[in-house]
Amino acid sequence: MKQRGRTTTLEERIEIGERWEAGRTDPEIAEVIGGSVWTVRKWRRKYQCEGRSGLASRMGRPPTSALGHFPKRMRETILEMRDANPGWGPDTIRAEWERDPTRKGLPLPSRSRIAAFLKQEGYTRPYERHTELPQPEEKKVEQVHEEWEMDAQGVVDVSTVGRVSIVNIVDVRSRLKVESAPCLDTSHPSTKHYQLVLRRAFVQYGLPERISLDHDSVFYDNVSPSPFPTIIHLWLIALGITVRFIEDPPSTEHNLIERNHQTMYQQAVADQTFTDGDALQLRLTDRRHFLNHHFPTQALDKRAPLEAYPDAVHSGRPYRSEWEEAMLDLERVYDYLAQGRWFRRTSSQGQFSIGAQRYNAGKGFAEQQLEVTFDPQTRELVCRSEDGEREIRFPIQGLTKSNLMGELAPMLTLPV
Repeated sequence: MKQRGRTTTLEERIEIGERWEAGRTDPEIAEVIGGSVWTVRKWRRKYQCEGRSGLASRMGRPPTSALGHFPKRMRETILEMRDANPGWGPDTIRAEWERDPTRKGLPLPSRSRIAAFLKQEGYTRPYERHTELPQPEEKKVEQVHEEWEMDAQGVVDVSTVGRVSIVNIVDVRSRLKVESAPCLDTSHPSTKHYQLVLRRAFVQYGLPERISLDHDSVFYDNVSPSPFPTIIHLWLIALGITVRFIEDPPSTEHNLIERNHQTMYQQAVADQTFTDGDALQLRLTDRRHFLNHHFPTQALDKRAPLEAYPDAVHSGRPYRSEWEEAMLDLERVYDYLAQGRWFRRTSSQGQFSIGAQRYNAGKGFAEQQLEVTFDPQTRELVCRSEDGEREIRFPIQGLTKSNLMGELAPMLTLPV
């Protein structure tokens, strides 16, 4: 049975109401959200009686202290223990209290009462449940250039060049080594690095249908429990490329690209000396050509990728850098954002951040959790107050073709 007394988030309370309206029972809802049936019943009843406004947390100090029936000195001691040990939770505090022989025989509050008291005194942070970005339906890859895997190998020291992180792209169906490019003097390639590597790949092999990525911060907003898509994610969507984030660890789900890292390193980098980064890139390109055209692969019945899949020479969706601005379709981005829902806690001034942009909802929305959605018709972020009674809208910032394209100049300097 689930534990009673766990604090619920606004998102969870909304989910309880929505699932009840969809015909789900209290036990079924409790199983989905990982809460107790009692908690679900409480908020479901409030939703039935008061609607969306009944789901807001009642802010402010309760009329009776959580430990109001215990001696004042006990309350002070609990706070002193927490101040001296910020990592201690109610279980530890209760166990330490019991362990002290000078307190034997004294009344001891329950774990839930201590937790409620710490929360009441401001010693706990509001919990926000993690929400996922919309994902495409999982399906088996059956066609060439249906899905590419992309990842950066961990940083390596290359003689005379220095610290290098090599970004590799491989086609899942054909095992084609789509691109390998070194990012110099960095252990963590940035958005501009990945965009340059992808543009090089697009020029040679065309656009794929889908790209699978891990949860690196360049691709995925790891700061917020309600992640907003990053620039590179939205850029790919605008180009008509679906983005899929892997759900299992790389060694399990991204094993193809992980093996490709080792192959490219051994073929092109190991024990080699290069005059500069350009020489390293030429070496990577030469070995990639060899592997794609001539090197037998066990998984392909000892044939090279382009021998086994000659149609992998191009996806059929051509790309050129001078076409990119015209190719970007922001309506695709609007449709994608319309599927999402995010939660952001505002500051004492009513400010919050989403998508690397700051917005100010004003003091009327201060220190509460906003529910944020996107209106594709007006291209606005729609922010609802915690009680659901008020709404404020903002034109979305930073969502232009120019911002999505970033630095295109490095690509334009490359030979055709």
